[in-house]
Amino acid sequence: MNTVIVQPTGITPADVLAVSRGGARVEISDAAMEAMRTSRALVDDIERAGRPVYGVSTGFGALANTSIAPERRAELQHALIRSHAAGIGAPMPAEVVRAMILLRVRSLALGRSGVRPDVARALVDLLNAGITPWVPEHGSLGASGDLAPLAHCALVAMGEGWVLGKDGARVGAAEALHAAGLRPIELAAKEGLALINGTDGMLGMLLLALNDLCHLLTMADLTAALAIEAMLGTDRPFQPELHAIRPHPGQGVSAANIHRLLQDSQIMDSHRNDLVHAVQDAYSMRCAPQVAGAARDTVAFATEVAARELVSIVDNPVVLPDGRVESTGNFHGAPLGFACDFLAIAAAEVGAISERRVDRLLDVCRSRDLPPFLTPDAGVNSGLMIAQYTAAGIVAENRRLASPASVDSLPTSGMQEDHVSMGWAAARKLRTVLDNLTSLLAVELLASVRGLQLRAPLTPSPAGRVAVSMVEPFAGAPGPDVFLAPVLEKTRGLVAGPDLRAAVEAEVGPLR
Repeated sequence: MNTVIVQPTGITPADVLAVSRGGARVEISDAAMEAMRTSRALVDDIERAGRPVYGVSTGFGALANTSIAPERRAELQHALIRSHAAGIGAPMPAEVVRAMILLRVRSLALGRSGVRPDVARALVDLLNAGITPWVPEHGSLGASGDLAPLAHCALVAMGEGWVLGKDGARVGAAEALHAAGLRPIELAAKEGLALINGTDGMLGMLLLALNDLCHLLTMADLTAALAIEAMLGTDRPFQPELHAIRPHPGQGVSAANIHRLLQDSQIMDSHRNDLVHAVQDAYSMRCAPQVAGAARDTVAFATEVAARELVSIVDNPVVLPDGRVESTGNFHGAPLGFACDFLAIAAAEVGAISERRVDRLLDVCRSRDLPPFLTPDAGVNSGLMIAQYTAAGIVAENRRLASPASVDSLPTSGMQEDHVSMGWAAARKLRTVLDNLTSLLAVELLASVRGLQLRAPLTPSPAGRVAVSMVEPFAGAPGPDVFLAPVLEKTRGLVAGPDLRAAVEAEVGPLR
């Protein structure tokens, strides 16, 4: 996708990914420009009439009852951006900031914010020029939306603040705009508030996380199947009729993936009728679809939340077509915070059950005749012993991160904002959980491949053969210990990237 066109009806998740990760250009449709002009005309009418309206002729938050003189209302908007750009800490990744800016353009283009089209165009210019504001990681409570992060973006459009330079260096916004041939925006009444009130940061991170987690859940089915095969497990619990009688949609999808991945395997056939091996496997093997499937159903719920938010007006106050300007609470991030917390719980459990399979693969008492820690010369060599330690440490961290942020409200703004969503924090920690899940699946992939290698001369499933062929070039065959960190790093790249999945699907057909 080379160009994303923002319509007055909104944008799609694919649009957000194209701009945030793919560098697509952004344009604003004529219809969206007209919607903004119509909305702005209503604000101009209010200004001329001298009516008291929050954010137009009054202060903000606890200062909402403070009247602002007409000649100082533009100053009010600039002061708002400067004071609210109060974040601190390391910068957020460029993909998050680009998603946030695009979603703010979307919000303005819906025509309920009362801004001039030039304001939305100034944000689009940042995206198209590759200028990424420096947005500190701390600052948002998900209260009136993502006030501080969005203020850091708006500040750059004003020619102030910082942007991300090459190699993460911090560059002055005025310098970056000048280099790109752009001029700072001058704000009018209501426009500063419209630039920062909303859930765009939370929503951007949720959309990115949903894309990542959908891929990781398919990879979790793959690593589970490889581990089950390596441990001489049975494929019988994954038969479709056993999941039709408990019709959770995600469970059925995961079971179908695992069942397909385990077919046409000499390793599986070698013990298919062996009562010792084939009667009933441990929960971490047999219940893989129930856990990963429940995570899939959580993704479905969160996807619905994100879809609704993409067509929502989350500004405050909103300018209605009949000329009324009404305060709302639509900026509150609870729907997104809950969804992010729920996803973090689900992803943490997918990682936890993966680590249990790794531990089983390495344990000579439970791995069904594999050597200790998957090394042929245990004692002198430790094999993957410490890789499992790493996985266990990550599981413990994910358990801490799975504690919900959205129940941790703290009052702000002189008790005017006395309940906040903490949705920004929920979304940030979700990103960490997914990064950790990627690492956990990498450990399982490496351990499973080692197990399959050690089952030679029996031939693994087509999926197993692909996995071995893609891991073996950098991991080698089972033998003397090697420096494991680079091996794990490359294995992690296979989990995160598209190549392993594509190669497996070329052999077994599409996975869901």
